[in-house]
Amino acid sequence: QVQLVESGGGLVQAGGSLRLSCAASGRTFSSYSMGWFRQAPGKEREFVAAINWSEDVTRYADSVKGRFTISRDNAKNTTYLQIDSLKPEDTAVYYCAASRFAVVSISRVNYAYWGQGTQVTVSS
Repeated sequence: QVQLVESGGGLVQAGGSLRLSCAASGRTFSSYSMGWFRQAPGKEREFVAAINWSEDVTRYADSVKGRFTISRDNAKNTTYLQIDSLKPEDTAVYYCAASRFAVVSISRVNYAYWGQGTQVTVSS
């Protein structure tokens, strides 16, 4: 069982940066692949980024490549999402998720555990 708590969201101007954090409880955090998803009002929850347990494999949605960076610190049971060059279309609730699969996945169905989300709002 893994419990996830996101933090770091907020209101920023376009072009700004944020660093989201996802703190995980549970002794087996390092065995999980971790992902970030986001959901804008009236839209489906969509994949943003993911990282495997050993940090040598990452995947990104095309819309965020070059602007978002996912990382993790297994010693701190924490996953991060560095968001740079923010755009108004990045406005959404951002969710952290954990997957038991070793292969990094972009599909929501492969993630068994979810946090409550953190709001990111980008003003133009």
